Amino acid sequence: MRQLVLATTNRAKLREITSLLAGVDYELVTLDAWPDVAAPEETGATFGDNARLKALYYAAATGQFTVAEDSGLEIDALGGAPGVESARFGGADTTYPEKFTLIYDALRARGAATSSARFVCALALARPGAIVFETRGTIEGRIAPAPKGHGGFGYDPIFFYPPFGRTFGEVPDDRKATVSHRGRAVAAARAVLIVRA
Repeated sequence: MRQLVLATTNRAKLREITSLLAGVDYELVTLDAWPDVAAPEETGATFGDNARLKALYYAAATGQFTVAEDSGLEIDALGGAPGVESARFGGADTTYPEKFTLIYDALRARGAATSSARFVCALALARPGAIVFETRGTIEGRIAPAPKGHGGFGYDPIFFYPPFGRTFGEVPDDRKATVSHRGRAVAAARAVLIVRA
């Protein structure tokens, strides 16, 4: 069976992507198999830039077919921030509750209690030397008035999804995956992987 490298060190993302790719005709391999491969610097200006950068980097480093993604939260009232800096927003060691506080402070500074927002996930599949597929998944919602829920990860507790009437932090992972940005992007990649297998 051919291998597919899941190019993320984020354990929550890894768990989500592994679940979404269950049943594809590939052996799903994590970066733990290559402990000496350092993470690349994410210098892209867009989620797509970073997804391509990571997919090509890890495909070259491992010699394997690779899937990589870059994702984050865009808040309209903050000019699209935190955007590609979502994971690093407020500094590398800032916790998500601290990031939430920074976001609410920034909204209040602009006279806003909430804002329209979206989650974005850009995903790329690469073999060594070439991108073979890329896609982008998005989901529209709003910033909740306050964090709610302990499910999911990252910004899920402050992302209110109107059709569910609750934040992503308040819904089970399997329900979130049916509509989420990452769920949509991985579903498109899954269809390509099934054809290629």
